[in-house]
Amino acid sequence: MTSPLALQHRRPGAARADIRDLDGRQVVFIEVGSSHRHGALSSDASAVITHGALMAAEIGRPLVVVLASSGADITEGMSALHGWGEAARALTVCSGRVPVLIVVDGPAVSGPALLLGLADFVIMTRSSYAFVSGPTMVAEFTGVPVDSDELGGAGVHQRTSGAASIVVADRDAALAAVVDLLGFLPDHADAIPEPIDTTDDPRRETPEAGACIPTTATGSYDVRDVIGALVDDAWFLELRPSWASNVVTGFASIAGHVVGIVANQPVALAGTLDIPASQKAARFVAFCDAFNIPLITLVDTPGFYPGK
Repeated sequence: MTSPLALQHRRPGAARADIRDLDGRQVVFIEVGSSHRHGALSSDASAVITHGALMAAEIGRPLVVVLASSGADITEGMSALHGWGEAARALTVCSGRVPVLIVVDGPAVSGPALLLGLADFVIMTRSSYAFVSGPTMVAEFTGVPVDSDELGGAGVHQRTSGAASIVVADRDAALAAVVDLLGFLPDHADAIPEPIDTTDDPRRETPEAGACIPTTATGSYDVRDVIGALVDDAWFLELRPSWASNVVTGFASIAGHVVGIVANQPVALAGTLDIPASQKAARFVAFCDAFNIPLITLVDTPGFYPGK
């Protein structure tokens, strides 16, 4: 593995950026660590994020950000807020041009929490949390005491907000998840994903997929069993599995070619489509469209969920 090439390494602050190799993939890697002033984003630290993001867009390499930040550095006032705004703007430049993956490994408070909405995929460790307004402010305004985990823990973003694409145990597992994701993604929007090595016979029959389908109209089944039968080596990387679970989204390969899969899930709300499920599917389809990933849709739904 080649040594990382540091970017703006003389800038003081909590952020560091470099170009490095992640299991054979060259990426722009930015880390905002909590060891320096709890990861407070000074104008200099934000400038490192800005430079790294713009570099990723310029050279056409995925952007990986590891984030643990208490928010903008209040000792700098408006300068820190301006720096955060520039960093956010640089992430929007990457949107649709290079994949953006953010790992949350600690707090992501105030402005840094908003950056998660600009990522294509967010991986959170179980001890991490993210929110714009903290427990003290929420308690003052609502009168309801709440802790950091209840307000914005990984479980909340996994099940309720849908912000977390994947939740893992720790930093090492998070970086392993980043490598898994990168295996399905191209470097940039003008490329196609590299083929995936497989010994699975692309011409094999899949009677087990048909066997999953119940014989009665009121029967149910787990569509992930069908997906496992269809894809190479039964390897399916599901994204946001606990949010809007009536739709299943994720990556796999067929005959070594990367595909995105969108499927109704009969075991959750009978596979009906509600607003969160539609948002989940739409965002995934938009990503696949931007990065030249063909889609396979598995349709089994009675329609839209009844309601207003």
